[in-house]
Amino acid sequence: MHFGAALRLIRLDSGISLRDLARRLNVSSAYLSRVENGLDAVPTPFRLGAMARELGVSPTALIALAQRINPLVADYIERVPEAGSLFLEVAYRDMSAAQLAELRSLVVQRQPAASEPDGGALAAIVRPEGVVLGLIGSDMDDVLDLAAGRLAEVSGRADAVRLGAALREREVVNSSAIGGGIAVPRVYIEGAAPAAALIVLGDGLIHDTPDGRPLRAVIALMGPRADPGRRAILVQIARLASQGLADRLAGADSVAAVMRCLA
Repeated sequence: MHFGAALRLIRLDSGISLRDLARRLNVSSAYLSRVENGLDAVPTPFRLGAMARELGVSPTALIALAQRINPLVADYIERVPEAGSLFLEVAYRDMSAAQLAELRSLVVQRQPAASEPDGGALAAIVRPEGVVLGLIGSDMDDVLDLAAGRLAEVSGRADAVRLGAALREREVVNSSAIGGGIAVPRVYIEGAAPAAALIVLGDGLIHDTPDGRPLRAVIALMGPRADPGRRAILVQIARLASQGLADRLAGADSVAAVMRCLA
């Protein structure tokens, strides 16, 4: 997952221009552009929190997405020194993103949190009929048209041709790829219930990606422009992308396995 690309996607979805967000944060638009393009370091937790509030997403989630040390974590380690020892063991073993995701699943299973700010949000809007597995030999336009067809099917009211045209037009202007083999195109339909189509590619699709990795999965989102819940879903998808979501989806052998992966 490329943090800058994910940040750009969230900002575009919020309808805030680069210049306007920079003004609100009291930074230069050139600096913010460098962050989005991965040319500058990820901002500090304090600045990330300010960004999150302007973009309408959870500060905790955005800080975690940036892989910055959340002040909550620092406070916890100070109160419970054993936690620091555990983190050090993880670092010594150089655990991969997939291994950490497995460890996290065990922690959540054994000790569920009181609340998960964005947990389950994506799974709630993906229906089995919106999932396509093992697509081979298609270009991005084909993938977007297929996603549009599935979105039209699950919504029961949208026109697939218009959805496909809107998705393709937006993709030309700004790539929806966030790195980690994932792209998240969006289309806005006023009055439509939030919905998603998930296309898992049988082979990597070469596309304009921020980290150079081929696409393995495309998650197309549909809903009203003013839906703040979609930005929480974008943060969740980016977090999952950083934890190896594309590889897990590519390894799924059924729609049911995909649904379990998202949950």
